[in-house]
Formats: sequence, C-alpha cells, structure tokens
Amino acid sequence: MADPSSYRPRPGEIPDSPGVYRFRDEHRRVIYVGKAKSLRQRLANYFQDLANLHPRTRTMVTTAASVEWTVVSTEVEALQLEYSWIKEYDPRFNVKYRDDKSYPYLAVTMNEEFPRVQVMRGQKKKGVRYFGPYGHAWAIRDTVDLLLRVFPVRTCSAGVFKNAARTGRPCLLGYIDKCSAPCVERISPEDHRELADEFCDFMAGRTGTYLRRLERQMGEAAEDMEYERAARLRDDIGALKKAMEKSAVVLADATDADLIAVAEDELEAAVQIFHVRGGRVRGQRGWVTDKVEEITTGALVEHALQQLYGEESGDAVPKEVLVPALPDPVEPVQQWLTDRRGSGVSLRIPQRGDKKALMETVQRNAQQALVLHKTKRASDLTTRSRALEEIAEALDLDSAPLRIECYDISHLQGDDVVASMVVFEDGLARKSEYRRFQIKGFRGQDDVRSMHEVITRRFRRYLAEKERTGEWADGVDGTETGDDPRPAAEPYAAEPGADGRALTDGPALKDDDGRPKRFAYPPQLVVVDGGQPQVAAAQRALDELGIDDIAVCGLAKRLEEVWVPREDDPVVLPRTSEGLYLLQRVRDEAHRFAITYQRTKRAKRFRAGPLDDVPGLGETRKQALIKHFGSVKKLRSATIDQICEVPGIGRKTAETVAVALAGAAPAAPAVNTATGEIMDDEEGAPETTADALGESVSAGTPDERRGQER
Repeated sequence: MADPSSYRPRPGEIPDSPGVYRFRDEHRRVIYVGKAKSLRQRLANYFQDLANLHPRTRTMVTTAASVEWTVVSTEVEALQLEYSWIKEYDPRFNVKYRDDKSYPYLAVTMNEEFPRVQVMRGQKKKGVRYFGPYGHAWAIRDTVDLLLRVFPVRTCSAGVFKNAARTGRPCLLGYIDKCSAPCVERISPEDHRELADEFCDFMAGRTGTYLRRLERQMGEAAEDMEYERAARLRDDIGALKKAMEKSAVVLADATDADLIAVAEDELEAAVQIFHVRGGRVRGQRGWVTDKVEEITTGALVEHALQQLYGEESGDAVPKEVLVPALPDPVEPVQQWLTDRRGSGVSLRIPQRGDKKALMETVQRNAQQALVLHKTKRASDLTTRSRALEEIAEALDLDSAPLRIECYDISHLQGDDVVASMVVFEDGLARKSEYRRFQIKGFRGQDDVRSMHEVITRRFRRYLAEKERTGEWADGVDGTETGDDPRPAAEPYAAEPGADGRALTDGPALKDDDGRPKRFAYPPQLVVVDGGQPQVAAAQRALDELGIDDIAVCGLAKRLEEVWVPREDDPVVLPRTSEGLYLLQRVRDEAHRFAITYQRTKRAKRFRAGPLDDVPGLGETRKQALIKHFGSVKKLRSATIDQICEVPGIGRKTAETVAVALAGAAPAAPAVNTATGEIMDDEEGAPETTADALGESVSAGTPDERRGQER
C-alpha cells in the first residue's frame, strides 16, 4: 500500500486548465482515468487526509504509485480523451459498463453491391445500417420473415449467393418469392438497392407511405378484377401491420429518442436504455456495473452516454436523449453529442406527459434488472470470497490469490504441441488477458519440458517489463551488476490471443504504456494442469529466473489432488470445498482454451495442399489456378505453357508449380460412400474446392480422435 504523499506532484506543477489524468500502480498499469475542468483543483482533492476520502477513493490512491496528466483545450476534448483512455486502458477503478456487443441487431449491408439483410452482433461496420438492438435473434428473424413478402431483399450468405449465380438456380426463397433473386439477375443491382432502401425506410419508422401505396394498389387490382393480385397485396398489408404490431406506439408524435434510466445502491448500478424510433420502441438493452469509484447519478449517466455513443455518428445518435439526471457540467456532454450527430441534440430530463410516463417504465425495468442481478450475484460473491480464502489457507499463502494464472499443455500424439494461459481475477475469468503459446524449444511429446518452457517465457517477459519500467534493481540476490540471472530472451512468433488480435511473446513487443494486454502484471498463484512433475518444472523455471514471491500448485486430474513444490504428499481438499471447485474451473478453462488452439492448428495443417509448398505462391494465385483448371489433378497434368495462361502466373512461377506438383503424391480418388463407386473427374464428379486445395481429415471416429488428444 503506497502513501499518496510519496508521489504527490510539487506545488505549482499541476496546470490550472482542462485535462485528463491517469493514476498508475507500481507495475505502471493504469488503474484510474478522470477528467477535470481544472486539473489543479481536481487532483488536489486526491492528496488530502486519507480519513476525509471516500473509502473507494482511498483504496485507489493507496493502490496508485504515480499520477500523470494531459492538458487539452476544451472540456469536450477532455470528455472524448477520457472515453478513449477508458476503452484503451480498461482501468480497474473506473466505472465500466459491460459492453453490449452480444445484443443482436438487424443489419442491412448497404456497402455491398447487392445489400443483404441479416442478424449481426459485435462491432458496427462502416456502410451497414443497423436497427435494434433486439432482445433475441429470433425476434429479428420473425420480423424479417414478415417483411420479405413486401421487400424481398437478399438474405443469403456470400457462398450461397455465388453458388446460385454459378448454377443459375436461386435458393428456396427465390422460388417462393421471398427473395428477388439478384443472384440469377431477376432484378438489376439498381432496383435491388432501391428495394433495400425501402426496407430500411420502413424499419426506420416511415411506414405510412408503404401501407397507403399497397392499399391503393389493392383497390386498383380489385377494380380491374385481378383478384389474385389483390389477395396477395392484402396479405402483404397484413404482414406489414403484423410486423408493426411487434413494437407498439409509445410516443404519439413519432419521436426519435433514447431514454436512459439508472437504478443504483451503494455498490452497484443498473442502466436500462429504450431506443424509440418513429414513436415505437425499436430496441432495448441494459448493463449492470460495480461502483468502484465514488460517483453521482449524473456521472453514471455520463458514462452511459459515452458507452452508447462513443463510436456512433450521424442518425445513430438521436435528436433527443432523455435521462434521469444531467451530468455536471452538462454543456460539454451536449456539445459532444451534437458533434457526433452532426446536428443539434437535446439532452434533458422529461417533466410531464408521455415521455415522463415512458421514463418511469424504463426506470422500473432498471430497478428490476438490479434486483435480479443482486439476487443472482449475492451467493456468487460470497462463494468466490470463501473459495479464495480456502485456497490461501490450504496453500499457506499470506493473502487470498486475487489473480490466478493457469497453464495447460495440449497436443495430438506429440504433434502441434501448444500451451494456454488463462487468468482469473477475484475468482472470475478475465478473457482479455488469456494467452496461448507454441512450443518451439524442442519437438515431440514432453509435457514437463513444455511446461518449463512456457513458464520461463511468460515470466521472462514479466521481468523484462519490470526492468524496462525501472522496477528491476541491479545486484539483487547477490548477483553482480550486469550479471542477469535470466536466460537471454529469444524472439517468438506472434500468436493471436483470445480476442483474435495478434500478440507477441517476445522482446519485439511494442510499448504498452499501461495497457492491460501484456505480461507485465504478475499473479499471486500459478496453477498448472498436472501433478508433481509439472509443478516441479514450473517451480524450477521460476527459481531460474530469480522469482520467489509467486506461489505454484498443480491440480492432478486423477484424484483432483493439489500438488505443491518440494512436497512428497499432495494437499487434499474436501470434495465439497469451494476452493477445490474454483481450482477445477480454472484448470478446465485452461484445458478448453489449449485444446481449442491445438485443434485450430491441426485443422490448418490438415488443410495444407501441394500448392502450399510452392514458394511465392499466395492465396489469390492459388485460387486462380484452381479456378482455371478446376482441380489439382488437372493442374498436375497441365503443361508449363498452359499454366502460364492463368492471369498473374509468369513462366518462372509456372515452372515452380509444375516441379512442386510433380514431386507431390496425387490425392486419393473420391468415393461415393452410398454405393462404394470411385468417382473420377472425367466421370462428371469434379473435385470440391476443399479437395482441390488438399483438405483432409484425421482418421478415426470423433471419440477415437478425442481420446488421442491431450
């Protein structure tokens, strides 16, 4: 625990201007981000008598080891920079609403030649129009199914679309008139885009125009005695009205607004948002967060606005935002919203009428969400605390292990050996800090040696970070200055992390400057999946690096025994122990993450074909060759001059391809599993794209393959 006076800035050093400040802990990890109209006045509030500070603020300033700030020109810039840093650094003492990327949206891909209607989750993409969010994906599909009668827009994937275009036959929706079938040119790209625009207009709330037009066309058809057409139009009108009934009118003046309500207590806050477009509720979502800082309702609303509109622009920001309390000051927030929309945005508290009544409904939803969350979490929070205490007592630790890292090795009979690292903080998985490794120090199957390599690589990186930030002291543990007890670091290849982004396990790592995305934050406990040999290997790796303040244990699957270093007998926790249950969850998560990565690598290796070994031949030119010849078999029999006819293939590349295919064994013939007949290309059974690229599967049944995996 640090004394705030040890890092308090000198008098007069802090500027009296708007800005954003960051508190960092001893590991240089950003733990709090805040903004201020006057940095001098705001930061002075943190460096007063600790007894006068709110308990949460007191915990933050005693956890911090330094403070720094950035001066900006206006409060609006400070608001934007604060939002960017909170997203970037993920500080532990800031209020952070769990991101709502799991909510499904109805999306129309207007950025494609033939726009597609589909369900989308995750980050919003440029050129795609979104409607929602919806509570369930099936609600979107029900709505789309009704609207496709009137707006038969494409809904198929790119693969289905290309296959239909190649064969000249549309999919089932094309035959039942729920798709205009642009794949077979039943409709021009311009007319299909106009159809997609009309679909978007209807979803945006402009419904009256289409209903009146269809009613007029139905009347004209009836007058002309085209009764079948009139009946179809009648059914179309019914479908549109049924789709409209799914979202009842709540505001009679066709208002576009977002209503935000907050329910809170001393520890947590729940936020509910209703999205009203054209007077109808088009979407609903909500978050629950821990109040890890002293914060007012207005500040909670401000954080919710940042979460909602931080990455939005244009019509995604409504003209009117109704809230239960205004941020203080409100002008910078309102100006920020206006800048994001590109026109005026009204941020206010509803006082009377339909909007106030609807706000009360949103508030009730928020209150119910908070009650439900607390009911679910009450036992969970108590259980996690008891589990950490039981682990600390069983392993004779000084304090509960708030951060636990678990490692597991996975392979398939010695091939594709990989390792995983999962992180649990406060008993909960922190997936953003998961890591995975390729074993590169040796080849073959040796779990003990693999574990030693992984622990060495991970904590060598930790020591490198300590040295970079000045925390590593020369001459520690009797070593002379300049004698580093750690092995020389070698570069390792970048590997994708749990979120799919590239990570680097080596010294070529870019300076993270406090971002919680590296190996700089140490655990209190390292858990390995295995027994005494794996535990000994992990402890030996830490000893070689000179690390003596991190506990190690292992969990053996056979009897669920907990092994500790340098002990001949395991620690046996009761089967009903919450501590054992937590260790099992950590171990199982590490095993799941490792085997998923191992299967991915194996599948990639199995998909490798003879063209993959041709140097300088990229994916585009491989596809061009397969498309031109139809299969690897026909390509293998082609002459060099014929290969040169493929666009982008020069004579030198053609010669290299011919030599590579001549030395590769031909693929096994395809077999009709129903008749046992051997299918040959010349007999009208062309190779599939996967076959052409050399894809194969592992032998044995699924159960047999799982038994071979570790």
